[in-house]
Amino acid sequence: MKVKVLNRDSQVVGDIEINVEAKDVKNKGVLFNRVVRVMLMNARQGTVSTKTRGEVSGGGKKPWRQKGTGRARAGSIRSPLWVGGGVVFGPKPRDYDLKMNKKEKKLAFEQALVQRIEDGGLIVLDGLKFEKPKTKVAYELVKKLNLKKALFVLDKGMDNEYLSLRNIEGVEVRNIDSLNVYDVLRFRNIVIPKEVVDKLNRRIANG
Repeated sequence: MKVKVLNRDSQVVGDIEINVEAKDVKNKGVLFNRVVRVMLMNARQGTVSTKTRGEVSGGGKKPWRQKGTGRARAGSIRSPLWVGGGVVFGPKPRDYDLKMNKKEKKLAFEQALVQRIEDGGLIVLDGLKFEKPKTKVAYELVKKLNLKKALFVLDKGMDNEYLSLRNIEGVEVRNIDSLNVYDVLRFRNIVIPKEVVDKLNRRIANG
């Protein structure tokens, strides 16, 4: 699909090819939902843990005798009813990982990009070079492009660009290698420098 290339003044200076094409995918929303769910679930560590009454230290001795004290009977100071006691049905370490077909992931990524291209949310910049980190210059660029919430996709070695963009409100930065379906769907505007498009096309081809 052809995408317009803009300069820093938001003027069209040409176009460039991104190797995706619109496909007739049934239940596209369901596909996106599944991919995002798999990503978010796989990002969970699953290390949270609580102690049951058998794992909390102390409480081996009966606090007081069974009868005759006027108080409710108690067998341990580590009962779940007591402060400092064990937790009933609390979380334990578990594996949240879900699996998904690689072809489905590839299809979802491509169609998410198609959706952004069709609604004009994918912006290719003719150049995004900063001689030194300068947030003010980056902010002016964001303002000229009329972006309120945007994702800038950079490549390795673009340190000055990253440092210039990272502190601007409403702007997030990703490396092209870590760009995913969730990012593409979450951001209305995605800005990619022209020099990074080749790597994006290689990634699309390799799945």
